[in-house]
Amino acid sequence: MTFPHGPRRARIAFSDAAAKQLETITREAELHALDRALVVVSVDPDIGDAIPGDTTCPRLRQYTDELEAVRILYFVTALRTVVVVAYIEV
Repeated sequence: MTFPHGPRRARIAFSDAAAKQLETITREAELHALDRALVVVSVDPDIGDAIPGDTTCPRLRQYTDELEAVRILYFVTALRTVVVVAYIEV
């Protein structure tokens, strides 16, 4: 099956803790770095590594972008929504 506009991207949602972290970001460079990392995760929610020792469902994952110095902790719901638990600058 071909997609006329490419595959559907996952929806991104933020936990309360992640939303509070977003409110503290003031530098445009930090916003750009976070935005880039969120796009990568929305295109491929399975790109992140599973966090070792976490046996809860849904399973926490982390995505690290070494180039932009960003790490995101998130989980993916059954409907393929990515819920960002925390945004952590590396």
